[in-house]
Amino acid sequence: MHHKTVVVIGASSGMGLAAARRFWERGASVWMIARDPMRLHAAAAGIGHERLHALPADVASAEGRARILAAIERMDHLVFTAADLVYKSSRELDEAELMRAVSSKVVGPYLLAAAAAAKMPADGSVTIVSGIAAERPMVGGSVTGMVNGAINAMVRGLALELAPIRVNAVSPGWVDTPFWRQVASDERRESLFAGMREKIPTRRIGTVEDVAQMIEVAACNRGVSGSTLCVDGGQRLV
Repeated sequence: MHHKTVVVIGASSGMGLAAARRFWERGASVWMIARDPMRLHAAAAGIGHERLHALPADVASAEGRARILAAIERMDHLVFTAADLVYKSSRELDEAELMRAVSSKVVGPYLLAAAAAAKMPADGSVTIVSGIAAERPMVGGSVTGMVNGAINAMVRGLALELAPIRVNAVSPGWVDTPFWRQVASDERRESLFAGMREKIPTRRIGTVEDVAQMIEVAACNRGVSGSTLCVDGGQRLV
């Protein structure tokens, strides 16, 4: 990864932050992109300064995508982990909430990847994080399942259109991220995790480092394109 430039969208926390840290530790120059400037700069300060850039921008907006493209001259690897998801019954969901999810996870990455291809070398890559909900949706999570399924389909088409640049998805199962602290109490979260651990073949809940490692595989393995790489502990099987 020395002398490579990696751009991570959604890098202020969770999987994106873990991926940014992993690539930086491998010697890459890393651009960390996220919507919230304060959270982003705090996350970047926790990694280091040399070879690290923090750029506040929202991939879901045309203005945010233009800002990214104007600031970064070359991208060897482009990674998308950002999401603005909503968990509600389809009967309660409004159009604005639905479109925020679609824009952040599907439309924004699609348009930025297509535009960024002109700045990428032939051995470059695009990696988009989808998720287990594409195959194992849950009540209240139909939007998440929808956008994750769209990503898994999208990378196959983009792999053909952007070739020889490689395009892949990484699909995590349940991962212990800050998201869970927003939607469940500590007691509820541990109860849910305990139940899932009993079901899945690996008997463990995933970590952000697990996902970051698979993102690195997608970026670096030149034999992989148009694929969805699962890092779900076998959750899709149960």
